[in-house]
Amino acid sequence: MKIAVLTDSSAYLSKEDQEKYHIDVIPIPIIWGDKTYKDLIDIGYEEFYQKLEHAETLPTTSQPSTGEVQKYLDRYVDEGYTDVFIIPISSGLSSFYSSLVNIAKEEKRIKIHLFDPKITCAGEADAALLAGKLVQAGASPDLIMHDLEDLRKTMDIRFMVDDLNHLKRTGRLSNATSFMGTLLHIKPILSMDVQGEGKISAIAKERQYKRAYKHVQNDFAKLTSEMPYPIQCTVFDSLDPVREKEWLADYREKFPEIKFNTAIIGPVVGVHVGQHTMALIWCRDVDSYFDENGKPIAGINSKEVQD
Repeated sequence: MKIAVLTDSSAYLSKEDQEKYHIDVIPIPIIWGDKTYKDLIDIGYEEFYQKLEHAETLPTTSQPSTGEVQKYLDRYVDEGYTDVFIIPISSGLSSFYSSLVNIAKEEKRIKIHLFDPKITCAGEADAALLAGKLVQAGASPDLIMHDLEDLRKTMDIRFMVDDLNHLKRTGRLSNATSFMGTLLHIKPILSMDVQGEGKISAIAKERQYKRAYKHVQNDFAKLTSEMPYPIQCTVFDSLDPVREKEWLADYREKFPEIKFNTAIIGPVVGVHVGQHTMALIWCRDVDSYFDENGKPIAGINSKEVQD
C-alpha cells in the first residue's frame, strides 16, 4: 500500500512541511479582472494585499478544475500509489469538495479518501499534516480517517476582520443580513461551524478592538481549559505582522502550557476577509496522536485522558 496526501493552497502549508511530509498542494485560482492567478504561484502574499489596497476591481475565487485534479491522480497512479487522502477547503466555503466527491465516484484506478475539514487555513493545514505524519508512520487508511475525524472534533476558531464587507461581497458570511446593520463603530467576532456545515458566521460584537481582543481571549481560555488532551494553537494574520507579534507574545505569556505556531492568511482566503484580519485556530496537539517513538496510537479518541 502506498498513500499520497493532497490538499489545496488555502491551507497555506509551509514549503518545509510540504517537503518533509510529502504533501502535495493544488493551487486555487484567483480571478481578478481579466486575469487568473494561481494562489502563491502567480501572485505572492505581500503582493496580493498591496494590490488589494489600491484595486478598483476586487478579486473573486474559483475552484481548481477537474483537469488539474486529474493531473495529480494520473501522477499518483503512474508512481504506484494505491490510495490518496484529499483534504480541501471547507465544503461550507467552496464547491470544490462537491466536485471532488464526483471525481472520487468516477475514479477506479486509485482509492480516494476524501476528508472535509470544515475549516480552512491553519485548521486545514493541521489536518493535512496529521495525515502526512500518519502516512509516514505506516498507519492504515482507516486509522488515518479515524484520527482526522477525531482532530476535527477538537477544532475551533475565532477571528476578527478589519472590514466585514469583503465577506459580505463574496457571500461567505452566513448571517450577513442580520449583522450588517449594526456595523458602525463595531468590531465583529467571527467563527466557523467546524462541527456542522463549516460556514463562517459573526458570533459576537464589541465596540472597539481592545474589547474584541479580550472577548476572543476569554473565549479561548474558557474553551481550552480542562481539556483531557494537549492543545496546539496557530495565530495567523492577513499581512499584519505587528499585531501578529503582539498576539503571539501575549498568548504565550498567558497560556504557557499550550503550543503556539504562526501562519498566514494568504491570497485566496484574503479575497474574502481582506487585510488586517487576525485569527486563532486551535485543536488537539497533532503530536499527541503518536507515542514517544513516533508510532500512531491506534484507536485514540480525544475524550480520553492522555497521561
